[in-house]
Amino acid sequence: MAKILMYGNAAIGEAAIRAGCQCYFGYPITPQNELTEYMATNLSRRKGCSFVQAESEVSAINMVYGASLAGVRAMTSSSSPGISLKQEGISYLAACELPAVIVNISRGGPGLGSISAAQSDYFQSTRGGGHGDYRTIVLAPSSVQELADLTHRAFDLADKYRIPVIILGDGMLGQMMEPVEFKYDAPSELPVRSDALRGAKGRPSRIVKTFTSKPTDLEELNWSLFRRYRLIEKEETTYEIYMVEDAELVVVAFGVAARIAKGAIRNARANGLKVGMFRPITLWPFPYEKVSELTQMTKHFLVFEMNMGQMIEDVKLAVEGKREISFYGRPGGVIPTPSEILRVITRLYYQKGLKIEK
Repeated sequence: MAKILMYGNAAIGEAAIRAGCQCYFGYPITPQNELTEYMATNLSRRKGCSFVQAESEVSAINMVYGASLAGVRAMTSSSSPGISLKQEGISYLAACELPAVIVNISRGGPGLGSISAAQSDYFQSTRGGGHGDYRTIVLAPSSVQELADLTHRAFDLADKYRIPVIILGDGMLGQMMEPVEFKYDAPSELPVRSDALRGAKGRPSRIVKTFTSKPTDLEELNWSLFRRYRLIEKEETTYEIYMVEDAELVVVAFGVAARIAKGAIRNARANGLKVGMFRPITLWPFPYEKVSELTQMTKHFLVFEMNMGQMIEDVKLAVEGKREISFYGRPGGVIPTPSEILRVITRLYYQKGLKIEK
């Protein structure tokens, strides 16, 4: 299929429809409203699909819960404070081992914050967000094409592991226009999960619940989830490396910050500075092993985030004190330029006395 020019939010909607999303439940909040608008306009082109604008974020995530129980592919979307309201429902989805896709086009915080792009939802996304021992797979795209590709992957991962999957974008990605190619057509029919609740005719009733008065039953559920999470860590961790082979300094960044960093790194290379980049695509599971491998190749790490420093905790765990780590962040919705990051890289490079290519 030829590439077409689309907003990031619209690309997520089109990719979801082509992935077989059958139910979308949303509630307005900037900067993700174009996604809700796209689903309202286009989801009905597939037979049997449903769009509902809920009366609140809490209602929307619980509608996802019900649709997933019925065995259909379901999605909701929101932005930072709206995702906070959905966290109880996400915990319930995890407890009932139900697949779902949740899109967070994040904005500056805390509180209502601003509508400008930010990355301050890293903790909220990668640490579960709600109550209890659970994880969600977290995918962090850095382009409109990746928004489309990772949306499709999110539905497959959710079904494969029966787990909520979060796509963590930001207001800049959601609002920008880029060429995008959709590599899949919508399936004519999707298999229905064997445990879906669609009536009990001819079989005993099934009961799905998140409460038990027997702690040993709940312990067994937690151990079952834990074993599944270990498998996900082994099988599904993804990342991008860029010019790290001879790098004296490696910039670690995710999402749109990685795009900004990549522009700065190209200019740094032109100035003879041996700089590379590591970009985690799965924020959970975080690619600890690959970052650890990089400690054998490089002398210094610079973590760059559009927040006050959240992913840096995972980088520190991966590096295990073997290398020094510096941090540069811009919180609150301020979007730095590649020139600003180049100045940070150049200053750090000379302060640390790193080798310059002649």
